[in-house]
Amino acid sequence: MRLHICIVLARARIDPLTFDYQSRIADFAVIEQLPSLFGLREGVADGRLMSYEANIAGLFRRAARYVDKILRGAKLADLPVQQPTKFELVINLKTAKALGLDIPPTLLARADEVIVRQLCRRA
Repeated sequence: MRLHICIVLARARIDPLTFDYQSRIADFAVIEQLPSLFGLREGVADGRLMSYEANIAGLFRRAARYVDKILRGAKLADLPVQQPTKFELVINLKTAKALGLDIPPTLLARADEVIVRQLCRRA
């Protein structure tokens, strides 16, 4: 059986096995000509095809608001569960070309960052 895609989930930030071997996983994906989707934006410039993850800065801002509410006396049981509201898509066109993939223009238009060679374009 042949794999058709490599997906590494966002748990990579807290899973030591996945985190420690993410570069090797990415290298394997390139060698095996597998499109790779990672839950971490770091490393897309190094050859990973794309990443899709929650906006980390936004998560920290929301956490700070939570801490402020708690320090002002709010009860934890009264605070709603928070979920990420903004996600970021990063696509590496150089890797897509190496894999022989055509990324649809509609997907490129939705990307927060498109990497072409070593230069980046922010949306």
